[in-house]
Amino acid sequence: MKYALTSALCATVLTALIAPAHAAGDPKAGHLKNSMCAGCHGIPGWRTAYPAVYAVPKLGGQHAEYIVAALKEYKSGDRSHPSMNGIVGSLTDQDVEDLAAYYSSSYNGPAK
Repeated sequence: MKYALTSALCATVLTALIAPAHAAGDPKAGHLKNSMCAGCHGIPGWRTAYPAVYAVPKLGGQHAEYIVAALKEYKSGDRSHPSMNGIVGSLTDQDVEDLAAYYSSSYNGPAK
């Protein structure tokens, strides 16, 4: 009996630790904030020419955690792209979470 209780408790704790974290943002708020993003990321097959020809990744369906991490890296300077660095400078942490929640919930084909 004691073994079964301990096993159940361990299984519960492990499940909680490995469960995927969900974005803390609001997808509806993210939809209202995505105008800066949609100009590039909302156009299928879009390529930018600045600073070099670059295939813009599609964000719909991407994992929220990845989007949050990427935006924070652009904001900190750990990741660099002139357009992205300029845009994320104006985003609050809540904006980042909202945008991540929106894009992760708006599946429009595989993220690239």
